[in-house]
Parts: sequence; structure tokens; C-alpha cells
Amino acid sequence: MRVPISWLKEYVDVDLSPTELDSLLTNAGMEGVGLEIIGLEGADLVWDRELVLLAQVLKVDRHPEADKLVLASVDYGADEPKTVVTGAPNLFQYLDQGDLSDRRLFSPMVLEGATYLDPYKDLKPRKLKGKPLRGIYNDAMLCSPVELGLGEDHDGILLIQEDEHRAYRAGTPLQDVLGDAVLDIDVIPNIARCASIVGIAREVAALTGAELRMPSLDVQMDGEPIAGRVEIHTEHPELNPRFVAMVIEGVEQKPSPFWMQHRLRLAGQRPINVVVDISNYVLLELGQPNHTFDYDFLRARADQYAPDGPIRLITRLAHEGETLTTLDGVEHELRTNNILVTDPEGNLSVGGIMGGHDSEIRPETTNVLLEAAAWNFINIRRTQRQLAMHTEAGFRFSRGVHPAQAERGARRVAELLRVLAGGTVAEGIVDYRPLEIEPVVVELEVSYVRRLSGLTDLDGAQVADLLRRLEFEVEGENAGDGETLRVTAPDHRIDIEGPHDLVEEVCRIYGYHRIPMTVLADSLPPQRGNPSLEAEENVKDILVELGLHEAITYRLTTPEAEARLSGEPDESPYVRLANPSTQDRAVMRHSLLASVLEVAAGNSRFRRRLALFEVGNIFPLAEGKDRPEELAKLAMVVAGPRDHAHWQNDGESMMDFFDLKGVVECLAEGLQTEWVFEPTEQAGFRPGKTARISLADGTAVGVLGELHPLTVERYEFRVEKDQPVLAAELDLDLILGRLDATPSVDPVPVYPAIREDLALVVDAGLSAGQVRDALREAGGPLLVKVELFDVYQGEHVEAGKKSLAYHLTFQSRSKTLKDKDVEKQRRRILAQLEKTVGATLR
Repeated sequence: MRVPISWLKEYVDVDLSPTELDSLLTNAGMEGVGLEIIGLEGADLVWDRELVLLAQVLKVDRHPEADKLVLASVDYGADEPKTVVTGAPNLFQYLDQGDLSDRRLFSPMVLEGATYLDPYKDLKPRKLKGKPLRGIYNDAMLCSPVELGLGEDHDGILLIQEDEHRAYRAGTPLQDVLGDAVLDIDVIPNIARCASIVGIAREVAALTGAELRMPSLDVQMDGEPIAGRVEIHTEHPELNPRFVAMVIEGVEQKPSPFWMQHRLRLAGQRPINVVVDISNYVLLELGQPNHTFDYDFLRARADQYAPDGPIRLITRLAHEGETLTTLDGVEHELRTNNILVTDPEGNLSVGGIMGGHDSEIRPETTNVLLEAAAWNFINIRRTQRQLAMHTEAGFRFSRGVHPAQAERGARRVAELLRVLAGGTVAEGIVDYRPLEIEPVVVELEVSYVRRLSGLTDLDGAQVADLLRRLEFEVEGENAGDGETLRVTAPDHRIDIEGPHDLVEEVCRIYGYHRIPMTVLADSLPPQRGNPSLEAEENVKDILVELGLHEAITYRLTTPEAEARLSGEPDESPYVRLANPSTQDRAVMRHSLLASVLEVAAGNSRFRRRLALFEVGNIFPLAEGKDRPEELAKLAMVVAGPRDHAHWQNDGESMMDFFDLKGVVECLAEGLQTEWVFEPTEQAGFRPGKTARISLADGTAVGVLGELHPLTVERYEFRVEKDQPVLAAELDLDLILGRLDATPSVDPVPVYPAIREDLALVVDAGLSAGQVRDALREAGGPLLVKVELFDVYQGEHVEAGKKSLAYHLTFQSRSKTLKDKDVEKQRRRILAQLEKTVGATLR
């Protein structure tokens, strides 16, 4: 939220620099995210106090040599007026009108030597130099907003009309008139009370001890009574606990005064007309959103359902299939949990967010029905999300506005419409309160404040003083340590629930930076490890070292999203969220691999090479159970070129089944365990290129393989035709639960190894893993490593057979092996394999 400091000073005296004020508020929990300085020291364009002045336009004459130029005579505080040659189109309306002194019309003027922004040179700073313009020497310039760094408007010079609320003096340095600093504060939900200029002023007053000056809420009501003209009813008091209505007649549609327009622009709002501007002004000033209806439009509708009867406003939830076209011209399909303002003829607005197109204020509107209400913040937040409508009113109501603010906002708007728009306020206020909000009273022990805050020297009187600065009512301030204060929260606060909230307020106003640092006055607790977490981190470290990137995905999904993996819906029950943040995050997931595939598919739009993994939980819900299990899983997805593109390779060799199998084998090796890979079939995977992963005892722990082309298509992977996408999912709980508690470490060998190659002919149906296991068993302790390096079927190998070639590494821990030792071991291996697996030497 943008907070002009000049506007803030209307309600509280500020003696701090803009930077100091920004720091003060940030330290008190109102984080400043930006600071814009306009015209003053520190700004991108500093207005010279001697050369950039406020000038009064005295007369506008024709230029004798140019139809598109005029001569403006201005008073700028010197002894004699100055004639300025200008082509400003908005001065031509004053031609030949003689003396304009009584009009009290002012404009910023820069004199020769001053710096301004040149709109014809990409807004680069430029010094004004005097020169003749069509025969008349000109050494001054009346400025447009863009030339002063005040916006993008360059359609004419900036004209400032004096009125009864703001007086100006010719020759005043422009810094004193329009110079300002604007704080940009991040209004997070827990400081919703600060979503207004008065809200920030209240905080500044509390932090500095300055007096808070609230805007007047008095209203002069001279019109016909409102009683019997407007009735209000709500079908859901919990969603709309208060609704205030007033009627203002005879409003004149015209531009709002310059001072209001200027404040709105600084706060980020675009001025429209006096009625709309006043509504927006009070929203920013008090934080109470309001809405103005065309009273005559509502009266004409009332004549349809209750001739000579009152206008009946009804707040209710939308019915199935209802629509509403809002002020921005967008037609919205309403949900049955959206709160509406209606009458018996139809819908008028989306409560708390935006008005309807039909009942909006039009140029011909003279009579206004003003609404200021309170709405349930959860309902407003949900409606904003569902209808994709985000407004300044919705921003505040979705964070919470106390019902007590409704009448204050209505009174302020009504009086400004009377004063600035010439309206007549009807006597009385329709204040409909179907649900009374009781004051929040909290019992606060002084000892609790000291214990929770660390401010051990605070007594009851000091705590009471700090809270009273924030307008809390406190009884029992003379309580000693261990006694209790009775604290009543002010009616603009909806965030106070218990004593912990009050302690936070005490700390904020006291100053977090003033709270003394203390050292733990006790012995440290014994340090205990977290074996399960350490094991998971070890898995992550191994995979990262293997070149994979960790992904962290949402634990929430939809059954339809997970069905893309197998192509069939999961019939087992899901844990469903009662109030999901979005429709595609409605249930707790059953598959970690489905989540990683969703992320990988998204990344495939930007990268050819994918290598992702995630360690995370799934949440299956057993039949008849009310709580899900939390099972740890490991999922991996790889696709694309085997190697990164490099000048030494073309990067066109694509990863396949064996690349991912190698990663899984390296993971097993890093965990000091062995897994068995056997062919299998799995929904979503390609037949013939899928393996089941099992422990040595046959317990299945996962699956890996190439995804079926239909699965790749369902996830909308952007990969080349026939390019494989590989995936694996493992049961991490089961794997980690079977690991040795104390990993074994072998000493570095001191004796050399001997490597030999062995090619064996075996039955074609025998797996390489079975032959490897037989080799290890036959080789005994001297055979330390077995690696498959070739598989061959064809010429010189009889039908039904295949050749498997292995690297065998022999090594002893006690001596240097000789050829005869290895030869003896080799003969033993061949004899043993012929018996166990029917292998013969090729």
C-alpha cells in the first residue's frame, strides 16, 4: 500500500525523515518494500527551491506570430509578472477572458537554469535555457506532470485550482506544495488494521508518542428523512453482520478538487469524478470500503416490486446458474457460496468486492445511495479467488475489517459528498446489524508478559501505557508481578484473540531492538541423532553426486492428475481437503512418481535433458480408517541426451533403460546393499522395458523402466519422437529399514589386483544377474568384483543360447596373487558354473 507522507501528516505529526520513518515502521512489523521521493532531496529529479516555483495564471493572450502558441502572464512572487510562451492546449480555453486573478488558477513553473524531464528525449533531465519563440524571448516554462516526474500526463500543463479547502500563494517553492515522499508498505494479513492512511498514522502515533488526529465524522443532514425509503435484510448474518446505508441527493458530477486528485494519484489511484474519487479517498483514508449506487435506478426498480414502498436491499448467497456483469464489464458465472447485494428484481453487486454494471454511478446521476458494510473475510477471500476478481475493497475485506468501521466510513463519504459535490444528505442512517460483535476482553498477567517477552523490568503500569498507545482499554494497571490486567481491544482490531497477541503488541511498541539479548542459563540438552533423516539425506547426496537434480513437488493433487500415470483411475479412497486453495490441489497424493512426472513434463518445454528425483511422502487412506498412512517414497525421472552438449560430442546419444538402471545400481552400492532386477509389467510403463527391483530376499521395493508412449502423451512431454522417458519409484521406508545400522568400511587394499575376462555360453532364458551371483559364489573371497561388459547372440553361438562376457577382478588382502593362484580359481569357477547354471566356456 502506498502511503504519501504529506497525507499521513494530516493525522499525526511526523518529525522523522522518510528513511527513518520507513525503518521505524518496518521494525514494528509493517515492512516497507519501497520508498519514492518526489521533488525533494533524494529524488531522481530534485526541484530547485529558487527556480521551480508555483505561479498564478493572471491572463492568457494570443501569440502574434503563432496560432498554436499563447502568451501566459503569471505571478511568480517577483515584483513584476512574467510572460511565458507556451503551447499548452488546456490554456486555450482562457483566451480573451481578460484578468484571471479571481479564478485563483495556479501552475508549476521552472525558470532558466532549472532542470526538468524532457518528454521528447526519453525523459532525460535537461536544463532550461532561454531563447526566442516566434519572436518573443522566453526564459520560463509552465510544466506538465511528466516534466516534473509526477506521472505520464503530457496533454497539457498541470493546472491547480484553489478552493475553499486549499489556499496557494504565488512564488511558493514547488517543493512546499507538491514535494512528497511515498512509503510502499506490504500489508500482510496479520496487519490488516494498517490498510489505510489512518491505520498507519495510528501506528506512528503509538510508536512516537505523537497525538493522533482522526478525521471528523460529523455529517450535516438537511435532506428528507431516510426512514421508510430504504430497507435492508440479510439471509446470512454470519457473512454480513452489518450494513449501513445513507442517501445523498442533488450531487453535482464534476472533477474532484486538485488536492484530492493529487493524493489519489500518489496512492496509486486514477481520479475519475468527484463521487467515485470520494469513495476511493475514504477507502484509502479509513480502510473502510464503500459503494455508491444510482439511487434513481434502484427507485425505478422498487416501483416494479413495491410501488410507493421502500427500496429493499437483500444480501444473500448466489443461486445456481446466476450471473452478474460487474463495473468492469465482465460477466461472471457465480458460485453458490458467493455473497451478493440484491433487490427483488435481481443482482446489484458482489458483496465486498465490486459493484454491478447496471447500478453504477453514471454522468447523469444526481442522487446516490451509499453503502458501507462488513463482510466475512474468509468468504470474500474465497469469492475473489473463484471469480478472479481482485479489487482494493476485496483486498481489505479479505483480510478483515471490523463492523464498527462501517458507520464511520459511511459518515465520512456522505459529508465529503455534501461539501465537495454539493449534495444534500438525507436525515438519518439505516444501520442494519443482524449480528452484534462483542468486544474482545483479555485477562493479561504481568508475569506472563515478562516471561514471554524477556522484558523482566516491565511493571503493570508500563504494560498498560504501551497498550493504551494503541487505543486498548486497560484496567488494573497498578497490578504487580503475578497480578492481572483486564484489557479490552479497540473496535478496529479483529486480530486480538488472547494474551499472546497483547504481548506481541507490547514488544512492537516497546521496540524489538530494545529487548535485551540473554544467554541460555542452563545446560544444553543431550545431542541425539535422527537416523531416518540422516539416511534420507544420504540418499539425496548420492543421487545429486550421480548428476540428478532434487525436485520438491506439491503433496496435494487430484485423482484425475494421478490417473495419467496408469491410464486408470485409482479406486482407493483419498484424503480430501475441506477447503482447497485451488481446484487442482484437492486431495493428498497417492503417487510420488506422478508428482515428479508433472514437474518433469513442465520442464521438458524448456530443457532437452531431464534428470530429476524427489524424496517425499504419499498418503494412502486404508478402508475404514480416518487417518492416512505417511509412506516415504523415492521417485526418479530421466530423459534426453546422455551427455551435456560439448564440442567433444554431439549430445545426440539418448538415455535409455540402462542409464536409469545404472543410477539405481549406484544408489544401492552407495547404501551398501544389493538389489535384484527382474522383468515385470507395470501399468504406465512399456512392456519389455520394465524391471521390478527387489531385495536379496525377494522383497519387492520398487519398479523402474521406460514409460509407455501413451503415458508420455498424457503428461504432454515435449520430447522427440520415439525418445524414451525413464522413470523409477522405490519404497524408501522399506529400503532404509533394511539397511545395517552400522555401515561397513573396507580398508584400502595394499596388494595389487588381477583382472581377467571370461565369456560364458548359457541358456538364453538365464538372466545376467543369476550368472553374476553364481560367479560370486564360486569365486569365493578372492573374487572381489564382477562386471558384465558384453551380451551376444548369433553366429558361432547355438540357438537358444547366449554369450555373457564378464570382467573378473581377483585380489587378496594378505598377499600378492600369482598367475597360478588365479588359474586355480578360474578352473574352480568354470567347474562350479557348469554344475549350477549349465555354463560353458566360449
